[in-house]
Amino acid sequence: MNKKLKTACLSVLMGGMVMSASQPVWAQAKKATAKPAAKTSATPQFDLKFEKYKLPNGLDVVLHQDKSDPKVAVAIMYHVGSNREKAGRTGFAHFFEHMLFQNSENVGKGNFIKAINQVGGNFNGGTFEDGTVYYEVVPKDALERVLWLESDRMGFFINTVSEWGLENEKQVVKNEKRQRVDNQPYGHTDYVILKNLYPAGHPYSWDVIGSLEDLQNATLADVKEFYDQWYGVSNATLVLTGDFETPEAKKLIEKYFGELATKPEPKPLPAMPAKLTATKSLFHVDNFANLPELTMVFPTVEQYHKDAYALDMLGSLLSDGKNSPFERVIVEERKLAPGARAGNRSSEIAGTFRISVRAFDKKDLDDVHTAVMAALDKFEKEGVNQKELERLKIKQETALYNGISSLLNKAFQLAQYNEFAGDPGFAKKDIAMTQAVTAQDIMNVYRKYIKGKPYVMTSFVPKGQEELAVKGAVKADVVEEKVVAGAEKNTGQEPTSFPKTASKIDRSKMPELSNNFSFKAPAIWSNQLKNGMKVYGIEQNELPLVQFSIQIKGGMQLDAPQKIGTASLVDAMLMEGTKNKTPQQLEEAIGQLGAFINVNSSSEDITISGNTLSRNFPQVLKLVEEILLEPRWDEAEFAKVKQAALTRIKQNMANPNAIGSLAFNKVLYGQDSRFAYPTSGTLETVQGITLQDLKEYYQKNFSPSVASFQIAGNIKQADATKALASLEQKWAAKPVTLPTAVTATAKPAARLYFIDQPDAKQSVIYAGYLAVPVGTQEYPVMQAINHKLGAGSASTLFNVLRLQKGYTYGAFSAFSRRPTAPGTFVASSSVRTNVTKESLQTIDEILKTYGSSYTEQDLATSKGALLRQTALGYETLGSLVGLLETISTYNLPTDYLKREEQAIQNLNYAQAKSMIGNYIDPNKVVYVVVGDAKTQLEGLKSLGLGEPVVLQNK
Repeated sequence: MNKKLKTACLSVLMGGMVMSASQPVWAQAKKATAKPAAKTSATPQFDLKFEKYKLPNGLDVVLHQDKSDPKVAVAIMYHVGSNREKAGRTGFAHFFEHMLFQNSENVGKGNFIKAINQVGGNFNGGTFEDGTVYYEVVPKDALERVLWLESDRMGFFINTVSEWGLENEKQVVKNEKRQRVDNQPYGHTDYVILKNLYPAGHPYSWDVIGSLEDLQNATLADVKEFYDQWYGVSNATLVLTGDFETPEAKKLIEKYFGELATKPEPKPLPAMPAKLTATKSLFHVDNFANLPELTMVFPTVEQYHKDAYALDMLGSLLSDGKNSPFERVIVEERKLAPGARAGNRSSEIAGTFRISVRAFDKKDLDDVHTAVMAALDKFEKEGVNQKELERLKIKQETALYNGISSLLNKAFQLAQYNEFAGDPGFAKKDIAMTQAVTAQDIMNVYRKYIKGKPYVMTSFVPKGQEELAVKGAVKADVVEEKVVAGAEKNTGQEPTSFPKTASKIDRSKMPELSNNFSFKAPAIWSNQLKNGMKVYGIEQNELPLVQFSIQIKGGMQLDAPQKIGTASLVDAMLMEGTKNKTPQQLEEAIGQLGAFINVNSSSEDITISGNTLSRNFPQVLKLVEEILLEPRWDEAEFAKVKQAALTRIKQNMANPNAIGSLAFNKVLYGQDSRFAYPTSGTLETVQGITLQDLKEYYQKNFSPSVASFQIAGNIKQADATKALASLEQKWAAKPVTLPTAVTATAKPAARLYFIDQPDAKQSVIYAGYLAVPVGTQEYPVMQAINHKLGAGSASTLFNVLRLQKGYTYGAFSAFSRRPTAPGTFVASSSVRTNVTKESLQTIDEILKTYGSSYTEQDLATSKGALLRQTALGYETLGSLVGLLETISTYNLPTDYLKREEQAIQNLNYAQAKSMIGNYIDPNKVVYVVVGDAKTQLEGLKSLGLGEPVVLQNK
């Protein structure tokens, strides 16, 4: 679909949904190899019930009641994004989104974050070209609290804004830009494209995150002007979904939002599609890219334009699937890349059609460009494959239901359609427009917008490989900020008082919870098949969907030491056809059943997962049976899969976070440990893997005796068991020797390690040690003792490093466990380069004082939050299958959630303090830093952590 919700950031890094797609939220299903299909469209049956009304002051309110889980979601969409910014103040909509989390008159500084954390809720905000959205998902007894919070910052925010807060948040947003753009491979692509696609001053001529120079120049007057102009009730939609009583909800909404002043409704922007008179070709030497990438962008049309729907289909037909022209030409015939992407993205006032190819190592982008044009010619000569078109159309049903499987997705959908289409229920019309697209429509838009039309083309190439750029490309103008020590503005002390705005109600106290909240864990059934495979299930009948997985123990652990990456290649090859089906035929068979099927490997298992309409589950399981028992093992497909794996490994070697994570594991587990390597392997280990290695791995290690089956959704135990009968009979058990659990590892040789990333704008920090024993019964309560330290945006690490000091965009800590090796305690952050030393000092100090500063109230707050957090965590089928996989992986009882809850609630203060001493020991913490050695390494020598050991990135 053409309606999009594209965010520049999520201001407060919680566990909520990340909104980033070129589709409406209802269509954001999990990307998979397969394409859903069914002969009958689901459009007439789709009906998301809602009630819409308008408050006298102009606020649109949309209610959707769903009592399936004891929680509610609130989303407020403001119709203001980067397209409403002024030249010279780019990035301001996104910056303002950050500011709105700081303070408000009645809630108080930092209390918004605390109030949601205390009830185990999720919250965040996101900015995109056309709008800004804020959301919360909380237990149902916290509804009034959320409405109090949101109304306070909608109507009682601006007086709290200070010079101190303005400057502090500038540093946070700068950190985000460095982390997400400047310090990432291909991070500047959008900047280059937008600047050259649109004329100067066009609302889309800058990216959402904007310019750091513009941000630095922002003033208090700018903040107040933006708030007054755009943050009014008449420019917003409030959506409430979930378990509430409608009369009570309406009273609360009127109570908290009804008195907010009406403001003039902004004028809508007219459509302003880009117009190019000639193709523009630009190149950029990317400091973090290891592979060349070609991008071509054609101007198209705005959202809901009839042509946008056909352009969406065109993008899918060009690149989606093994029969697509891009796959056949770029991947199969010319072997230039592991894949290629094409897609339309229509926004409020303009649209773009983007083609992107990240090529194999050292491939000339002139050859890639030639291949793209050849694939387009092939498409034009062959025309639209009617069967493929139908497959793409009918895949909507499964995607549709997956997209509304959570209250938050429903809230996003209703808010987005109300603000941008004027109708919360516009999804029906949106789907119908796609269903109406014909082959002729697609060919028409191809000729109208793509064939022979000018475009913006970028060549992003690694350092020292400028010759790979398309010939004649002009060097792109990319601004990269220099991070200089002491450059931040000092604004003195934070003010403690401000004028108060009068209210008709008492807003001074946070609404209390009802204290009658309870959570009923999902009922789990289990049995064991005759071949030894364990089966776990949860029946949930909210949607006509089923999700399932087959988890086979072993994974990377069973790789030969010199051939790590074998299991990962096995997982890729399982989807490349079966004994009786080519890869194309397998894809088509899955598509005809409206299913998604994926295979993924980890360090300890290989998992085949599926998602389908419940009516098609038996047939989908038969296909999974074929994938599992009759792999094709095609040499040509293996060559492609292996080359794609090497390409991914190559690119990860330029990603600072991936570099740091790998080095951290090597330091903790030891160079020779199987857990010191990524599941994908290394360039050296994967190069030596053969197809015969994969066959041998499969023959030795695939057995139901080390497998489990998990299923959740609209299916009864008897029906699931019946569907498994064939697999039970055909898949015979055999002995598989799993590795003995690792219970001890060598002590790291040093406390501080450094990896040079020349000219990095951020330093990536990992701090921790092996703290979680194999099979420990204390893992649930470890979550309680870490909660205050680093489990969310109300944690100490986040509060000090981001909110107080402005060093980072986010900082967190967590315990992780493994079934066959010690798990880690790790604190991590990405900080601006010029405070690398100070950040390490801060983390060290926080860890050293955490035990002594931990209070009984901290424990009580954590207990309440974790209880409610559990209740919020098992809404979707994916989360339910994940629960069953956890039970299987760690051999836990089926009432595991109840036992975990009891363990946390029974934890007393003395025990918590003792556990902090045992499991969060600052004297054992090892630090790994990835950053710019020439400016940072010398300063780290005075930290008292010993001489830094410099590691190589390999």
